[in-house]
Amino acid sequence: MDAKQVVDDAIISRRSVRAFLSTPVSDEAVREILSAAARAPSGTNMQPWRVHVLTGGAKEALSTAVLKAHDDPNYNGKRAYKYYPDEFPEPYLARRRKVGWDLYNVLGIGREDKDKMHAQLGRNYTFFDAPVGLMFTLDSRLEMGSWLDYGMFMENIMIAARGRGLDTCPQAAFANFQNVIKSQLDIPDIETVICGMAIGHADPDAIENSLVTDRAELEDFATFHD
Repeated sequence: MDAKQVVDDAIISRRSVRAFLSTPVSDEAVREILSAAARAPSGTNMQPWRVHVLTGGAKEALSTAVLKAHDDPNYNGKRAYKYYPDEFPEPYLARRRKVGWDLYNVLGIGREDKDKMHAQLGRNYTFFDAPVGLMFTLDSRLEMGSWLDYGMFMENIMIAARGRGLDTCPQAAFANFQNVIKSQLDIPDIETVICGMAIGHADPDAIENSLVTDRAELEDFATFHD
């Protein structure tokens, strides 16, 4: 297999896995992945990323704390940043609805099954049982360019993981629990919690992992000027 195919296969096979095996991921592998990912470009080489690596008891403690807040009807947390618009124009609304209902259909969750939806959302906060969880933060004094840089860094993590036969799931849902996460991980107030990410081996028997999301055709998003 030539280098082009290796890289393309890692990119194309990347997906958001929502059920993991308990198979351990070595500390060495995580360090290699993060070190490789840190070669991502950033404006004037600022390298704005900060990562908290969670395994074992530390991961379990964070999950317990976030799940407690998730299940508390009086919890009033919200993200420190706005991810989605107040109103979704097309084609984004249709795409968003499709992936949500496709997942729920695979899991047998109906449109009125609020308790099951709540429980499925809560699966995020166990990192879908992955052995490794990552939490990403960014200095709040930085601007939009550093957020763009951060996306390239995180994509590098996911591709480097695939190169080692591992799977991932980036999880913006964690950002709803800024105060809980900061308290658990002793994160300074100046930092913004961006999201989490699960890393591990996909459970091949989990029905949710049978979901394959669509992608638009090249002609739908690319314009070639000659």
